[in-house]
Amino acid sequence: MTSSPGGTGPLRVLERTVYRGPHLYSARPMIRLQLDLGALEQWPTDRLHGFTDALLKRLPGLERHGCCHGEPGGFVRRLRDGTWLGHVIEHVAIELQSAAGAPVTRGKTRSVRGRPGVYNVMYAWTDEEAALLAGRRAVEIVLGLLTPDLRNVEGLDRIVRPTEPFDGDPESAIAGVAAALRRTAFGPSTQALVDAARRRGIPVERLNGQSLIQLGWGVHQRRLRASVTDRTGLVAAESAGDKAEAKALLERIGIPVARGAVARSADEAVAAAARLRAPLVIKPLDGNHGRGVTTGLVAEADLRRAFDEAVRHSRRVIVEEQLPGRDHRVLVVAGQVVAVAEREPPKVTGDGVRTVAELVEAVNADPRRGEGHEAVLTRIRLDAAAAEVLARQGLAADSVPAAGREVLLRTAANLSAGGTAVDRTTEIHPDNAALARRAALAIGLDVAGVDLLAPDIGRSIRETGGGVVEVNAAPGLRMHLAPSEGQARDVAQPIIASLYPRGAPARIPVLAVTGTNGKSTVGRMAAHIFKAQGKVVGLTNTSGVYIGDQQIAATDASGPKSARMVLRDPTVEVAVLECARGGILREGLAFDRCDVGAVLNVQPDHLGLKGVDTLEDLAAVKSVVVESVSRRGVSVLNADDPLTIRMARHAGGRMCWFSLRGGEQTPGFVLKHIADGGAAVLHEPETDEIVLHDRGERRLICRAAGIPATLQGHAVFNVQNALAAAAMTWGAGVPPAAIGEALGSFRSTFDQNPGRMNLHEDHGFRVILDYAHNPEALRALGRVCSALRPSGQRSICMISIPGDRREADIRQMGEIGAEYFDTLVFREAPDNRGRGKGEVMRLMTEGARAAGCAPGRIHEVHEESEAAELCLRLAEPGDLVVLTPTRVEAVWGIIQAFRPQRAAEPGPKEIVLEPPHG
Repeated sequence: MTSSPGGTGPLRVLERTVYRGPHLYSARPMIRLQLDLGALEQWPTDRLHGFTDALLKRLPGLERHGCCHGEPGGFVRRLRDGTWLGHVIEHVAIELQSAAGAPVTRGKTRSVRGRPGVYNVMYAWTDEEAALLAGRRAVEIVLGLLTPDLRNVEGLDRIVRPTEPFDGDPESAIAGVAAALRRTAFGPSTQALVDAARRRGIPVERLNGQSLIQLGWGVHQRRLRASVTDRTGLVAAESAGDKAEAKALLERIGIPVARGAVARSADEAVAAAARLRAPLVIKPLDGNHGRGVTTGLVAEADLRRAFDEAVRHSRRVIVEEQLPGRDHRVLVVAGQVVAVAEREPPKVTGDGVRTVAELVEAVNADPRRGEGHEAVLTRIRLDAAAAEVLARQGLAADSVPAAGREVLLRTAANLSAGGTAVDRTTEIHPDNAALARRAALAIGLDVAGVDLLAPDIGRSIRETGGGVVEVNAAPGLRMHLAPSEGQARDVAQPIIASLYPRGAPARIPVLAVTGTNGKSTVGRMAAHIFKAQGKVVGLTNTSGVYIGDQQIAATDASGPKSARMVLRDPTVEVAVLECARGGILREGLAFDRCDVGAVLNVQPDHLGLKGVDTLEDLAAVKSVVVESVSRRGVSVLNADDPLTIRMARHAGGRMCWFSLRGGEQTPGFVLKHIADGGAAVLHEPETDEIVLHDRGERRLICRAAGIPATLQGHAVFNVQNALAAAAMTWGAGVPPAAIGEALGSFRSTFDQNPGRMNLHEDHGFRVILDYAHNPEALRALGRVCSALRPSGQRSICMISIPGDRREADIRQMGEIGAEYFDTLVFREAPDNRGRGKGEVMRLMTEGARAAGCAPGRIHEVHEESEAAELCLRLAEPGDLVVLTPTRVEAVWGIIQAFRPQRAAEPGPKEIVLEPPHG
């Protein structure tokens, strides 16, 4: 979207972008708001009387922002010295998120070149919804401090359309952002596991709106939902859920458990109780979180009431003897005890003044307590179950307990009911730890919460009495992560370690390729090389998404959405991802880092779009790929392209150059790089050899003419593409000899490389299909066709270019066509990307005419399929037809289905193009 010059009119929100991966401005996820300050460009903060003091009064947390000074108070200095309001909005958006609980501190604001008053305001985020709301509220808060004539704003809904009205109060804004954070926040257990995985450098992705998490990529991915992992067996989880069955399994191996029975009615429960020793426990057969559990039962009336409560949660109810001792939760991971907590039921202590309800309210004021599982402790509820427990103590919610009297509010000690926990990890007796470990293994759980009753956890229960009450699947981790008393335990780390032992990979090799021309062919060559190694390759390009030999999506798949599809696939062993300019600008990359990143070239294409006006702008976008290479990875750059050469200073990992100018023509900086032990893949014209230099060694990969796709070396761009593919796959660990052998079977057939120098010869003339969509690609194609066709052979070419390109680029397509081909058929895309019907063809015709092309050599056909059919109809025996389509598969089908009016010599449906002999 374009903007009128800044400095006049209201503030306008021009664009909003959410970057989810590395992007043009940063390696971290960020929100970008493009703002036109309008009249506010003339009003930096030092000219706004009282603005800074009013802002700091409303958001005192801004005083801690360091800004460019790197120390608290730095941003305040900027405010008093004078800064523009875009910069202020950035810091307010950060502060709103931080005050709401998001760990956000980074941002940057930059003016847009050539557009006075227009700024890109960027700030980091952890939750997209909350961050967008923070951005909108930041604009509203800042403008709200100005005089009425400066408060005008347009386009706020471009940031986000909020559901709640806003009165301008920062506290209200913080509350709204905090509410948005809560809507998508993980519970403490899941968050701890996510944090532990990220500390290990393991990729983490949320797969739904709840807590289903994917760890890792491709074949190395694992899944978890809270403490349930993809190793938690269904049989084990079901056995743990059936408390009677679990108890029987434990009893068979000599683990002490409580005697009991299963009842379906209150009468059965009473009858069972008569055979057991009081006090008793009644609980649901398959309940959890302590729901419906009542302990300390003796009287029949209490038994019946407890049964009625338990049966609300399960059709069958357990009646069992209450084992002696205190309630302990022992967390067992992969057969090892990793934490122990003593749990206490929720209770309050009387002071002789306040009622039970008031005492509960005071306890719930603890900031550690929240609703459900959102906080480390849960608020105590004065519900019917609490009323029943109070009644058994002769109390009610409005009773005033005597000073010092402890008042129970639940009989179960679960944290989810408001209980507390004390860490006892270092105190557990070895016998008790062994008992818990055996219990978890007997049920078969990889992560288990073993409920153990013991009078003294430091003494063996074989001496003191007690035993195992339950073994729980999906145990909560809160009591160990943040106990009410004692040392916090990092219990997430051993769970992650059980999924990914030290040294086990969580990532698959990721190879990312970008550039103006050649991306798809290089990606297909690399995928072909890995397939020859027996790997399942996930490949994305402008034709689609491929898993192994299957195309799973037919679309332009050169963006981050398609890349994520590959990384999520559980069969993929290697990912080869084409990363086009559009996706990087729209969202950033799909990954945090890659193992190999390559930039092939930077040529004039897509200029004048999305703020990319010059080749240097385009190079900056494409450089994001090599800037995202890991420290142990490899950056692959074209030593024959001046703009890619400049990227070396910012590229990650080791550098590997590739160049057509090997041997005596090798560039001096590449020779020095090789002499210093660096890596380079070079084509040596004297011998036609493609060689790898690395750490002082020279190793032959293959001869360029031995790669079928190079047409015995005449298709120079495919020689260059082979160099890049060789460098990339070497960087991912493929031996040079294996690379050369695989390239020796890579052909420019439609099956192997659709839309890239595909030849069809079945009509008495040759047809080349190639996706040449910009001037440089068309020129390279023209050179190959000129080298291949015999003298006197007529050529016919269908040409087009997207309508959103610059007029100069569109005209240049016509000029190049006139230079290399005899008959030109210009066509357009259906939408023309903003240009009127016929305008693209008119501009190409102008270019061709300016280059001296006679009018009779030019045809204009709006629709692609009709243009392709015209080219085929114009051809005579011996001619060369060149088609450069947008819809590659559709035009290939037209070529195959075409039936010339005259008879043609029989021949194969598709052959590999070879140069003429002699």
